[in-house]
Amino acid sequence: MLFAVFTATCQEDPYIWMEEVESEQSLNWVNQQNQLTKDKISKVEGFSDLQKRYVEVFNDKDKIVYPSTVGKYMYNFWKDETHKRGIWRRTKRADFLSGNYQWETILDIDALSEKEGKKWVFQGANWLEPDYTICLISLSDGGTDENEVREFDVKTKSFVKNGFFIPSSKGSVSWISKNEVLISRTLGENSMTESGYPRHVKRLKRGQNLSEASILIEEPDSIMGVWGYTDYEKGKYSILVSKSITFYSHQSYILKEAKLMALPLPLDADQEGEYKGELLYSLNSDWTVGNQTFKIGSLVSVNKEKLYQGNLIVQLVYLPDAKSSVNGVMVTKDKVVLTVLQNVQNVLLACHFDTKKWTVSSLKTPEFGRISVVDGDTKQVGYFYEYSNYITPPTLYYVDNKGTKVIQEQRSMFNAENLEVHQYEVTSKDGTVVPYFIVHAKNIVLNGKNPTLVYAYGGFNISQKPSYNSTTGIGWLEQGGVYVVASIRGGGEFGPSWHQAAIKENRQNAYDDFYAVCEDLIARKITSQPHLGAFGWSNGGLMAGVVATQRPDLFNAVIIGAPLLDMKRFNKMLAGASWMGEYGNPDIPEEWEYIRKYSPYHNVVAEKEYPEVLFVTSTKDDRVHPAHARKMAARMIEQGHPIFYYETMEGGHGASSTNEQLAFNQALMYSYLRMKLKGE
Repeated sequence: MLFAVFTATCQEDPYIWMEEVESEQSLNWVNQQNQLTKDKISKVEGFSDLQKRYVEVFNDKDKIVYPSTVGKYMYNFWKDETHKRGIWRRTKRADFLSGNYQWETILDIDALSEKEGKKWVFQGANWLEPDYTICLISLSDGGTDENEVREFDVKTKSFVKNGFFIPSSKGSVSWISKNEVLISRTLGENSMTESGYPRHVKRLKRGQNLSEASILIEEPDSIMGVWGYTDYEKGKYSILVSKSITFYSHQSYILKEAKLMALPLPLDADQEGEYKGELLYSLNSDWTVGNQTFKIGSLVSVNKEKLYQGNLIVQLVYLPDAKSSVNGVMVTKDKVVLTVLQNVQNVLLACHFDTKKWTVSSLKTPEFGRISVVDGDTKQVGYFYEYSNYITPPTLYYVDNKGTKVIQEQRSMFNAENLEVHQYEVTSKDGTVVPYFIVHAKNIVLNGKNPTLVYAYGGFNISQKPSYNSTTGIGWLEQGGVYVVASIRGGGEFGPSWHQAAIKENRQNAYDDFYAVCEDLIARKITSQPHLGAFGWSNGGLMAGVVATQRPDLFNAVIIGAPLLDMKRFNKMLAGASWMGEYGNPDIPEEWEYIRKYSPYHNVVAEKEYPEVLFVTSTKDDRVHPAHARKMAARMIEQGHPIFYYETMEGGHGASSTNEQLAFNQALMYSYLRMKLKGE
């Protein structure tokens, strides 16, 4: 064999050594494959120019500035050519809204990285209320999900001497008071679950060692994890706990009189904020309270005071129809702003509550695209939202009681003058109607020879919306390519039912939806197998691995990004056990029976001919283990299948920490597609 020697523990898996992330053996293999891939793809005509252009776009000083309201300030994290790892900065909110402002740098991540010899990635701040001068900053070395937490003073622009410091791990930290925090962290032996998340919530006082923190709750390692969080109101923090039994099942508690009281809420409901004493929840199943049933997909409100006493007063806020779903909830001082997806295009709704009932009205916004509420604050009137679509660059708007104004318009990053967008529908294998978007030249010739890339995700109730993508525009659409986004089941495009139609034993529905879209493109003579490619990342990377092994006859190129592929062992690696609510448990024979039918690692064989796929992953990905891509790539190589493999040394699940790293990755992927689908 080309690779590792069999042992008694890995007779069915000769590549299990790939799970040793930074062992000499595995890294030598990675470096060898990286070099082979770079040597070939970097020679594709236009690679260097494409990479250079991506760097210029990502570092563009006129790109959208996304604000975050904190008290009287607007904060922003910014990367450009000078600040490769970024600066955390702020300006006064009033100045930002007037357009006459100057940024004040609060923390320079490049300088910190150089000083400490780490590749720091900024992952946000948790503020101490009500003054907003002290915060807990999260920093990740290389972009992993694990981060360390340090207390920081924005007045002095420095870390607090002898302040709170929590070593690198997964989990959360929240303020209880100025001198006490609530920690849910994977700290030390026996502190984490099988999913790699915390199994304790502890109270840590200023000056205490972590070992001295008192335990608030301790759970078995068989659950997904347990997290503590706090709610600030009327000058004090309330302590709450969320116990995640599975990815989709959460029991909530509140600390009352030194005891945790379970809240009588559906285990699969998701909290979305608070408005006028009403807690907002989106429902992932029907919920019957008294003689009233609230339907799956609804947004409801629960009276907070009564709930914390163990009682329920529930009211309907909004019920989407069969073609709609609640896509986002933002609470401001005077309204709740809902982002709703209607036939995979966004609208905004305003919700008001008068102590007795909710009223809902439409908000005027641009049509036929993606709308994301960027920022709002419960103490401020007004909110920011961004609009874009596949060929329209983002515009940032601010809305308050005086009206709507444009804050910033991003320049066009690629030439879209000759492009048009359509939304089509196709019938999947079981009769379900599946929509998809397609972007192509207005003068497209229907000869079956158009290079076409189909993207999908299809999992975890996550919707794919029609938004502007400069990397696809530059690397693909400008080059004459056709771009397709398939709204396959498993996503949240039409609410929780659309998601639940493709979990566990129904997973194949998502892949059948993808095939139906691809076959429709061929039937319309837009493309054909020699010119058709597929792309997915993370759960979408699993999808890409599945379609490459189940239907190699359909594709000539497949990008398999940050993928799950070994579905027999996915629950043994990193956070994998937490996703058994999505995929099932491979250790249960009945569930492995349906999982094994699509598990890419177990379905690739020497006798078949496959497209020359490109695997992309990261050594620092501590969410989806890089061994998934490593093992399947090694198996395909041994079976004699030509493949490309590229693994970044940092970047976490996104495989990049800096704009330069991102530019190289994007140039690599789109040059690969051009080489395979355009015949270069």
